Amino acid sequence: MAKLTELADKYLYGHGLFLPKITYSDILEIIILVFIIYKLMVWIRNTRAWALMRGLFLLMIFLLIAYVLQMDVILWLAGKAINIGFIFIIIMFQPELRKGLEHLGHRNVLTWLFPFESNKNESQYYSGQMIHEVINACVDMSRHNTGALIVIQRQESLGEYENTGISIDAVVSAQLIMNIFEHNTPLHDGAVIIKNERIDSATCYLPLSDNMMISKELGTRHRAAVGISEISDSITVVVSEETGGISVAIAGRLYRDLDKEQLRSYLVANQNKTQERVPKKIRRRKKS
Repeated sequence: MAKLTELADKYLYGHGLFLPKITYSDILEIIILVFIIYKLMVWIRNTRAWALMRGLFLLMIFLLIAYVLQMDVILWLAGKAINIGFIFIIIMFQPELRKGLEHLGHRNVLTWLFPFESNKNESQYYSGQMIHEVINACVDMSRHNTGALIVIQRQESLGEYENTGISIDAVVSAQLIMNIFEHNTPLHDGAVIIKNERIDSATCYLPLSDNMMISKELGTRHRAAVGISEISDSITVVVSEETGGISVAIAGRLYRDLDKEQLRSYLVANQNKTQERVPKKIRRRKKS
């Protein structure tokens, strides 16, 4: 190393050629920046922010052309607009920024940074009996094309969304779930939230996902299921009113057209108080 350093000083730095010295901290910094930029681009690509970013990119190209052609008036107006451009971007991207910060605050991110968080709770979120009741209700509603939206709370609180519905506080049973989502009943519209193995509330309003990759053939229930899974660690079961298909939303992803055993696999895989897990044997199902 001493010889290499001596040669570098003699033939490179001594002749006016400057090469920056790269340390381990520089390499680590580059890796972190690349990771952040990559995650930021993926996040932007899956939200409405992607269309806004394309619009800003086209605007920058137009300003570049104006600069080359010396369009002074346009450049003067652009220079004045830059003063308020930062505030404008914050206002335009406010929903996306909020969701991004909420996602950053997820427990699964914190447990990756602080491993001791993942060792606190090794018990189950819900019992096998509750899984049995939810599955029986969903299978029966699927046969009769009864739409349903069932959110199972895990570690993160859903109190903000529970308050939008009607409190029930009842033991989970297939009959009760089917009765709630029966057509033309007062509680059938909206979502049911299950907390601590009890039906906490019904007719709850959930945030809709802005993910542009969600199929256009899916309705509000599926978009709401993905939306709540993007901002919490909950697991959501959806029964389509149009096709009777059963789907599950976990960590912002939607797994469609599940049968009884596949639904059971997803619920069991996410039963323990650990990070979101998806059964390896289950692959994405074909579209209906």
